Amino acid sequence: MGFFIFISMKVALVQTSLVWENPSANRQIIEEKIHKISSEVDLIVLPEMFTTGFTMQPQLIAEDFPGETLVWLQRLSAQKNAAITGSIAVRENENFYNRLLFVKPDGPWQSYDKRHLFSLAGEDQVYTAGKEKLIIEYKGFRICPLICYDLRFPVFSRNNEEYDLLIYVANWPEVRIAAWNTLLAARAIENQSYVVAVNRVGDDANKHRYVGHSQVIDALGDLLLEPQEIEDVYTVSLSLEHLTQIRQKFRFLADRDLFTFLE
Repeated sequence: MGFFIFISMKVALVQTSLVWENPSANRQIIEEKIHKISSEVDLIVLPEMFTTGFTMQPQLIAEDFPGETLVWLQRLSAQKNAAITGSIAVRENENFYNRLLFVKPDGPWQSYDKRHLFSLAGEDQVYTAGKEKLIIEYKGFRICPLICYDLRFPVFSRNNEEYDLLIYVANWPEVRIAAWNTLLAARAIENQSYVVAVNRVGDDANKHRYVGHSQVIDALGDLLLEPQEIEDVYTVSLSLEHLTQIRQKFRFLADRDLFTFLE
């Protein structure tokens, strides 16, 4: 008989429209949504660049780091007694970054800079790529947070750190939504991990349309939350016991290729 760990985590996915390049308006909208979330939630996930939309004009909207949004997240996280994560545009050491923040209720935070910059939109011309993968310990889970375009690169996301949950925050447009759905399932199956994916909805100033499809997938590729298109907050509970059962029955990770990044 296998050894199972009875640990669960309730996750809230905030699928929202965004006001173009208006951090104060977006913080207000998102704060109102967060205050309506159940007090039993452990983790709240926001989209990519949730204060501005996916803008290639960071010189207009990026905040010095650490800055106002981090303080705001710390306040909300403490009020809700839940971790909050999502990415924003920041300015640091004369460079701009698409930076994911993961803020815990008691104040500590960790960050991840988007590794794969979306060259099709010129993101690589205005933002600086991150280099370090981040693994977060929270509520008994090991979490790997990634950002949008990272989804297309399975080598970087490969589960060589024994993480339990992959998070993708995104501004992924409707025109390529079939790829979003397919790649999320692939990442869950190949890494034997939960995947929580949060995308925005609505239109941006560049006339890109976003239809959400925020979703949650287990390690077998089964949907715990079907792709959603309506602007709303969706909650799902993740069970470490369920994940452990899958991994003990199907020991596919034991056969994975091991490698080391040289850069």
